[in-house]
Amino acid sequence: MISLILITTGIIFVASFIRSALGFGEALIAMPLLVVFVGLSTATPLVGFVAVTLSAIILQKDWRFADFKLTWRLVLSSLIGIPIGLLMLKGVAEELMQGLLGIVLIAYGLYRFIKPELMLKKGNIGLGYIFGFLSGILGGAYNTNGPLVVIYANLYRWPPQQFRSTMQSYFLPTGVCIVIGQGLAGMWTEKVITLYLCVLPIIYLAVYIGRKIHMSFALNYLNRIINGVLIFMGLLLVFHIIIQ
Repeated sequence: MISLILITTGIIFVASFIRSALGFGEALIAMPLLVVFVGLSTATPLVGFVAVTLSAIILQKDWRFADFKLTWRLVLSSLIGIPIGLLMLKGVAEELMQGLLGIVLIAYGLYRFIKPELMLKKGNIGLGYIFGFLSGILGGAYNTNGPLVVIYANLYRWPPQQFRSTMQSYFLPTGVCIVIGQGLAGMWTEKVITLYLCVLPIIYLAVYIGRKIHMSFALNYLNRIINGVLIFMGLLLVFHIIIQ
């Protein structure tokens, strides 16, 4: 159990640092790795707890930069998709969920490399409901409500601090709903709670370091590294499903 706690702590630290530095991405890093060591049924609620904690800490510091007028639409439509995702989690094979996550990782990483020259105007609200609904499904099923919302938000080309804070104004309410849904589904086990309490101190440290990086360091090069890692992880997951 001690070795498992140490491994989990290391994974959560890296994932939390990335979330603090970039404003997103902790689930895409943590879920594939945690699934290997603790299984899907433990990794999913654990990352859910961690995500809510990260959003609350970050937003408490920088809530003034968030665009709440935009994110309430994303939140509303996500709340409709979350129950569908939770049903998928209970009824879909773990191998299929890993494969879907792999595809999400690859697609998202490639998008971040390509960066299409497309910009949305604030009057275009229809896409917000679509992106929010699909993100809710992914969030309920595998804690991956981030990628589609990040892609949508990137189309507005916000400054880094506004982007980071606005993401938290979406992740916090939807994350709370996901965690509650997971609890109602019986996923809050003693193992999950124990691991969460063990990693809680390291989350605060990761947020502190990540915020320093976010405030003082150009993240373009770091983005490229992370995107490459995400694509690599996605390929590994898909390859693992294929050879089984």
